[in-house]
Amino acid sequence: MKKIIHFFCLFSLVLAVSWGLDTDSDAYGSITDYLNSIYGIDDNAGLTAFPILNIPIGGRSEGMAGAYSAVADDVSFIEFNPAGSSMLTISELAFFHNNWIADAKIEALAYAARFNNFGIGASGKWLYVPFTQYGYFGDRLSKGYYSEAVAVLNGSYNLFPGYYFGGLSVGFNLKGAFRSVPDFADVTEVLTSGSGKEQSAASVMADVGLLTRFNLFKFYNSRDRNMSAALVVRNLGPDAIGDPLPTVAVAGISYRPIRPLLMSFDFSLPLNMLDLNLSEKPYWAAGVSVTATSFLSMRAGLLMKAGNIRAVIGSAVALKYINIDVNYTLDLLTQIQPLNRVALGIRFDLGDNGRKSKSDLVDEYYLAGLDAYSASRDAEARILFEKVLEINPNFEPAIEALKSLDNYEQLNNRINEMRRLQY
Repeated sequence: MKKIIHFFCLFSLVLAVSWGLDTDSDAYGSITDYLNSIYGIDDNAGLTAFPILNIPIGGRSEGMAGAYSAVADDVSFIEFNPAGSSMLTISELAFFHNNWIADAKIEALAYAARFNNFGIGASGKWLYVPFTQYGYFGDRLSKGYYSEAVAVLNGSYNLFPGYYFGGLSVGFNLKGAFRSVPDFADVTEVLTSGSGKEQSAASVMADVGLLTRFNLFKFYNSRDRNMSAALVVRNLGPDAIGDPLPTVAVAGISYRPIRPLLMSFDFSLPLNMLDLNLSEKPYWAAGVSVTATSFLSMRAGLLMKAGNIRAVIGSAVALKYINIDVNYTLDLLTQIQPLNRVALGIRFDLGDNGRKSKSDLVDEYYLAGLDAYSASRDAEARILFEKVLEINPNFEPAIEALKSLDNYEQLNNRINEMRRLQY
């Protein structure tokens, strides 16, 4: 119960901050003008199709302002790095809701699971905006919804995993997107049948990603690697009725110097595949996540993109099998409102497919093997180390221990042979 109370207190604090900022529109205007003056406006912005592909669904990834390609450790990886599924700790099912701009809202559902070194995932995201067209005298001419939807199928595989090196995961997303536009009236205020269909569009695209984890400058004890690096290309595909897709190449890195603190950085290079000269300016994002207690974490992030600088604050509460995320985003697309740009996410823990119990059994056999080895019970130690490798063939300490046993046995045999020759 205390965890839920903490969550709603934090949620209320986020809304109170946004409400307080909204009371000073001059301050908001000054902030946006200053940010625009130092980072400029991108003349090539808005030339691509399917803006839904650039809008985060929410969750931990949005709380870190999208600096997530190298983090990719929960189900929201599916939007940032398709290689993440084969390195997940647990399987997850998540629901997301994002109050974007004014009446525009986004709903999303995502699922991901890992089976040894193979990961899979799927997600669906729907953006919808009420649309009403009025005539010169206030007559309603058309009504409906402008909407965009995208569906994703994910697969990845972790190559070369081991005890010391986390492996190199290669991932792939296959995506389909659809845009629906309601019929609208022409300049003579006559509703034109099929006019919306002409503006509607569909497209297929793909994401490709690489992800690796390793230890570097680590100041705490844990088997989890503290550093990750990623390379990703998102939204590769044909144009949609003449408009290019928002293709982008991303390089990312994340670093955990101490256990509670995670920092990440992504550098993104947009690519207009119809005309590279019309590509948007490069941009970057930085994020930080702090684990305050076993059940409470705080996030913040900054996206520095010309014409759309975005700052995010967020928090999450971890219950037994449920994680609740809330984020508030401030950007240059809209004025600050108490419930505007608030994103909620609920992630369900579906378990780890027995990986933790196998890991514990590996530790048990390995430690027992070391105990037998130290007591010169070599045959028993060999059996225990071999059991370790039956469960996890990539457990390198057991491989090294067996090599030590082999070397020790060969040395003993050599000594015994020399003694026989001597006598």
